[in-house]
Amino acid sequence: MHILSHTLKLHPMQKRFLLTFFLSLIVLPAVWGQAKKPTLMVVPSDRFCLSEGYMSTFQVQGTEKSYPDYRQALQKDDELRLVITKMGSIMANRGFPLKDLEQELKSLETQQAEQMVISSRTSGAEIYESPIDRLRRTAKADIILDLDFEIKRQGPEKYISFNLKALDSYTSKQIAGAAGAGKPSTAASADLLLEEAVLSYMDGFNAQLMEHFNNMFDQGREVAITIMTWENAPIDFYSEYTYDGITDELGFLLEDWLAENSVKGRFTTATATESRMKFEQVRIPLYFERRGRQRAMDTRRFVNQLRKFLRQAPFHIESSIHQRGLGEAWLILGEK
Repeated sequence: MHILSHTLKLHPMQKRFLLTFFLSLIVLPAVWGQAKKPTLMVVPSDRFCLSEGYMSTFQVQGTEKSYPDYRQALQKDDELRLVITKMGSIMANRGFPLKDLEQELKSLETQQAEQMVISSRTSGAEIYESPIDRLRRTAKADIILDLDFEIKRQGPEKYISFNLKALDSYTSKQIAGAAGAGKPSTAASADLLLEEAVLSYMDGFNAQLMEHFNNMFDQGREVAITIMTWENAPIDFYSEYTYDGITDELGFLLEDWLAENSVKGRFTTATATESRMKFEQVRIPLYFERRGRQRAMDTRRFVNQLRKFLRQAPFHIESSIHQRGLGEAWLILGEK
């Protein structure tokens, strides 16, 4: 640095700029190298399960509904197992940690104490979770890789066509996609056919994933929060309180809290009535610090901060949290 400044006869301000620039070249890669990447899980698409007959039927509040049966698909379809394993290998080689679908299904089956539904106190009605919602909530994978594929034949040769979508588990929005077909082959197995077909698309696909995750680092993770009251609650969202020198309705004070605690104050009030408020596009931080260590922030953790806020003066409001998937939580005011 001394030789450079002497040779070019730089002004002191120019020296400071160059020093800052060269330090950034050293520090930034180190910072991004420490950044946690999203966890992913490969899941067969609804279309694939439907076309192959891997479906289960349930009665949901008197209505018959069909959902993909992932356990049946993995047990009966050897090609599906090979393709999922190969996709996991391809993503792992690019630095993306994956959760194994089959192991997560086994974990679901052994969680005997898990509360699967919430019952209404008045009618006894239940809230139903589809298998994919339950899987997303329990597995806590940030991104679901929805994979649809079909092995086709062209004379004696085979080739694979595929459609891969990356879905944000918190919002169910598509954040990346790739589709195409491989070259015909006479000998390749299903996993090799897939590898040959997708490799030319993976750089662009992974770039879309990283763009989404980098956006989350900067803008926060998008979630939804619904706040309601029990029917016997002595308060509603029109009740007035004085907090931090401001007297206003509870609903507006809740908006103030979100503005101060969401990333860059970003959220949208979708519903605001006497007994219900729904906030969408709430941007929460990816991590929080506890006992000197970074831990992943999810919707339940974020809403718990609001629950603690409402327990304090001047509100003294008890409440309970019900998690609805990774990306949504309900806070019910009035009692636990």
